[in-house]
Amino acid sequence: MKQLLRNPVYQVLAGVVVLALALGLYFVGPSKLFDPGTWNDGASEAAASGTPAPGGAADSPAPLVPAEDPHKTVAVVVAQGELVSQEHAGKGVVEVVWLPNGRYQVILRDLATSGGSDLRVWLSDQEVLPGKDGGRIFADGKHVDLGKLKGTSGTQVYDVPSGVDPKSFRSVTIWSTGSSVSFAAAPLQA
Repeated sequence: MKQLLRNPVYQVLAGVVVLALALGLYFVGPSKLFDPGTWNDGASEAAASGTPAPGGAADSPAPLVPAEDPHKTVAVVVAQGELVSQEHAGKGVVEVVWLPNGRYQVILRDLATSGGSDLRVWLSDQEVLPGKDGGRIFADGKHVDLGKLKGTSGTQVYDVPSGVDPKSFRSVTIWSTGSSVSFAAAPLQA
């Protein structure tokens, strides 16, 4: 093996491979290695309007909204907010949706952010501070991990675990557990 490594042909070949890898990382960028791309879940059409049902108080469950069939009900947006950039650029709308079965979902609509290592979607009790100053505060508070970010763009739906009341949280963040920073976050308002 030592003689093989001393052979000038193999040294040149090894140099070419290293150069190709370096150029690939330079032109593609490290964030592209972690970028899952676009992901689109089917989100509730009833919640797609982004408007809560009339008469819903901020501290009470959302009322049922009759659908065309009076025996059915539809999903209702109970809180929402705009994503603000923190450690990385991010934009989109976050909605907390109450479902007729009593469960909640968090919907990220028109999401656009960069890729990163182990990005998660968290409900958080922390206030959103725009810019890099607010990018680390989420580790200090209470949070609920809703799962791995499915993609860096698109519309995505995350189930809130049973027994978790999303109205007791103030924000949603796209959190990188790899670098312990928030890429983007949205304050939730009823």
